[in-house]
Amino acid sequence: MAAGKQRDSRGVPPDGGWGWVIVGCCFMVTVCTRAVTRCVSIFFVEFQAHFGADYAATAWTHSLLDCSTMLCAPVGSLVGSRYSCRAAVVAGGLLASCGLLLSSFATSLEMLYFSAGILTGLGFALCYTPAIALVGCYFQRRKALAYGVAMSGSGIGTFVLAPVVQMLIELYSWRGALLVLSAFVANLCVCGALLRPIALQEDSAPRLRRMRRLLSRGEYRFLLLPDFLGLAVSFLFLASGCSLPFVYLVPYALSAGISHQHAAFLMSILGVIDIVGNITFGWLTDRRCLKPYRLACYVFSVGMEGLCCLFTPLLRSFPLLVPFAVLYGYFDGAYVALIPVVTSDVVGTTCLSSALGVVYFLHAIPYLVSPPIGGEYCGGFLLYNG
Repeated sequence: MAAGKQRDSRGVPPDGGWGWVIVGCCFMVTVCTRAVTRCVSIFFVEFQAHFGADYAATAWTHSLLDCSTMLCAPVGSLVGSRYSCRAAVVAGGLLASCGLLLSSFATSLEMLYFSAGILTGLGFALCYTPAIALVGCYFQRRKALAYGVAMSGSGIGTFVLAPVVQMLIELYSWRGALLVLSAFVANLCVCGALLRPIALQEDSAPRLRRMRRLLSRGEYRFLLLPDFLGLAVSFLFLASGCSLPFVYLVPYALSAGISHQHAAFLMSILGVIDIVGNITFGWLTDRRCLKPYRLACYVFSVGMEGLCCLFTPLLRSFPLLVPFAVLYGYFDGAYVALIPVVTSDVVGTTCLSSALGVVYFLHAIPYLVSPPIGGEYCGGFLLYNG
């Protein structure tokens, strides 16, 4: 214990110890934010029946929640930097829990847009970015593995929560299910209480020293780094297309004459392999031979995703779509785990929270507009192919 305190006081990432508690907390934050966001779509049928709305109107609940979480990511990083990660996550947990609690009493879709969409999304934003940034402060040698485990909460949480939420709806109706989800999300406050801050020495990378001469003590000096600007452009384009296979794989499979059961199984493959990609790619890029090339590994994983999508029009049967689901799911999990890793490698740990706020902010608008735009192209393609 004394040795651990001594390492912290010198500002060296401990690469273990309490850091694994931080990873566990970040894992739960990812479950409570990203997995719960994915599970909101399970309520769509209930919302349509209760409010007499169509699918497009109810789908805005999910879009607003996802967009608000990413759009307000800089707010989360700002609160985490100004006060502490602990304060940001506890406040976000309270806000998100209250948003879902209010949603259980909703009398209109407009109220759901505000409570389940904007209010809950703001709470998730306060939790997500600071928790992810703190993992990077506790790990250096095993950073990619730590992030792989932490980010796998999205896939594992979806895999576990989806049937549980469906069961809750059947037992207690959608209002009761939202009440239970509200209590579950309140566990973010417990996670926040366990996020112990750590003081680190400021990164002495040459590029950061050059930026400090330009922006002496600026909070967002990393915005002038060419490497970060290149990453930002890649994130912007990547966010515009990476979610579309998750949205349209089932309709595409059905249009190819594949049964509903097999189409759903493709999504299960995609989700499970996504988890494998999170953890194994993180472990691989922590190896000594690959650690200096983590940015190249990120580019490779993104390139493989694009290559998979490029060949999709040729895959019109279940045996051909299974390898697509495996490869795309694996490399999607790989790139998600590497986003905070390569961002940390470029900007350093001192600016990581602010940088991640900008990174996730860049995901907001693409997440909002790409599904309907993709739907227009997908609809035309499916109609053309009969």
